[in-house]
Amino acid sequence: MNFLKALFGGKAKTPEEEKKDSEVHDFNVLKYDGKQALVQGDTKFAVKCLTHALDIKDDPETRDYLSQALIREGDLLKAYEHLQKLSETEPDNIKIYMRMANVSFMMEDYNAMANSCEKALLVDKDMPELMYLYAQACIGLGDTSNAVAMLTKAINLREDYGDAYLLRGETLLEDGNLKDAEEDAEWLMEHHADIEEVLLLNARLEKAKGNADKAIKIYGRVIDINPFSIEAYTERATVKLEQGDQAGHDEDMQKVNEISPEVNEEDIERKMEQKYKDNNPYGF
Repeated sequence: MNFLKALFGGKAKTPEEEKKDSEVHDFNVLKYDGKQALVQGDTKFAVKCLTHALDIKDDPETRDYLSQALIREGDLLKAYEHLQKLSETEPDNIKIYMRMANVSFMMEDYNAMANSCEKALLVDKDMPELMYLYAQACIGLGDTSNAVAMLTKAINLREDYGDAYLLRGETLLEDGNLKDAEEDAEWLMEHHADIEEVLLLNARLEKAKGNADKAIKIYGRVIDINPFSIEAYTERATVKLEQGDQAGHDEDMQKVNEISPEVNEEDIERKMEQKYKDNNPYGF
C-alpha cells in the first residue's frame, strides 16, 4: 500500500502517524464501549474501558463517565479524585462541585463536602439546591445554626422547596426548637401530607410534645404508606413501651426483625442509585 501511494504520488504515513491513528481508533472504541457498558449497568467493564481510554487521552467527557461508573461501583474516593481533575478542567461547572459534594456526603467527609459547596458558591451564590447541600455539610459538621440559615435562604429563593422545609424542620426538632419545627411541619402537611418523611417528622414532633396517642396514630399512617418502614415501627414501639404497652412494643419490634435485613440492603442500593442520578456535570 505504501509502495502504491509512493508510485501514484500519495504520501505514505510515518510510523508516528500510524501510531497516532491507532490510538485515536482505540480511544474511540474504548470510550464508546465504556459508555454503553455504563448505560447497560455493567459498571465493572465500564471502569475497565474508560480507564484504558483515559490512559490514551485525557478527555473530560470520558473522565465524567468514569466518575459515574466508579460511584456505581462504590469506589467513592477514586470517583472524587476524578471529579477533582474535572473541576480543574471546568472550574465554572457548578454541577461538578455538586457531584463532589454528593460523593463527599456518601463518604461522610463533611469538610470536603463543605469545601466543594464553597467553590460552587463562587460560581452561583443563589442556587437553592446548593444551599441545601451546604446545609447537609453543616449538619454533618455539627453546625446546625448555619445549616438552618442555609435552608432558610434556600426556601427564600424557592418558596416551594419541600426538601429544604423537611431538613430544616428535622434540624430544628433535633435542636429542641419545637415551635419553629412545628411551623415547617405544618407547611409540609399542607403541601405534602402523604410523604413518608413528612409524616415521620410530624410523628416525632408529637412525641417530643408529649402527645403519645397522636404520635402513634401518625406512625400508623407511615406504615400504611410504607409497610417496610423500620423507623416507623421502631419509634412507635418506643412510644408504646413508654405508655406501658409491652405487647404492642414487642409486636412492632418483631416486625422490625422480620423486615430489617431485606430493607437495609434495598435502602443502600436505592441511596447509591439516587446519588448517582443526582448530578451529572455534562448533562448526559
